[in-house]
Amino acid sequence: MNVPEKLRIAPSLLSADFSKLGQEVRAVERAGADLLHVDVMDGHFVPNITIGPLVVASLRGKTRLPLDVHLMIRDPGFYLERFMDAGSAIITVHAETCSVAKIRGFRDTLRRRGIKLGVSVNPETPVRKLWPILNYADMILVMSVHPGFGGQKFIPAALGKIRAIRQRYAGDIEVDGGITHETAPRVVAAGANILVAGSYIFNARSLRTQIKRLRACVG
Repeated sequence: MNVPEKLRIAPSLLSADFSKLGQEVRAVERAGADLLHVDVMDGHFVPNITIGPLVVASLRGKTRLPLDVHLMIRDPGFYLERFMDAGSAIITVHAETCSVAKIRGFRDTLRRRGIKLGVSVNPETPVRKLWPILNYADMILVMSVHPGFGGQKFIPAALGKIRAIRQRYAGDIEVDGGITHETAPRVVAAGANILVAGSYIFNARSLRTQIKRLRACVG
């Protein structure tokens, strides 16, 4: 199985200062980020409301980094075209909101535009729900906290889920929630290669130092 080798860091904009979002995006790009993780929440699938396609389109003009757009919304198909047009490089939907047939259709739609499809699972969702989906996903996102709010503690049960996915899946595995220099080594050892980190990066004095710490602790 050809597993991705390069570790990538995706700062989560959920923890950025929204009053100066353009500056925050440029700062993490200069600090060495590989992707920008953009959490989209509708107040229904998760108990929070964040941003929509207009903000994603605005971000596209502020950075050269790929936009990793995570749709934590009840009906991702309704908004898919808008987020495609906004400049997303990766669009992730939740296995809890989509049938296998829908995910296959999303995959085909996105690939025609050169956009990758991610599929995410919440902490309480059995990992077996992903097995019929793996052939259609360019990335699997494992939530290691309950989605909706930043700054939560890492849920250790996510490690077993990552290991089980890696045994069957050669693509990118992203992990979101509670990622720090303490949890990152365990997550990468389990098989993940993309780390989403929000408060760990944005709440620090030096964005560059935090990103380097994440890389160094698994190097």
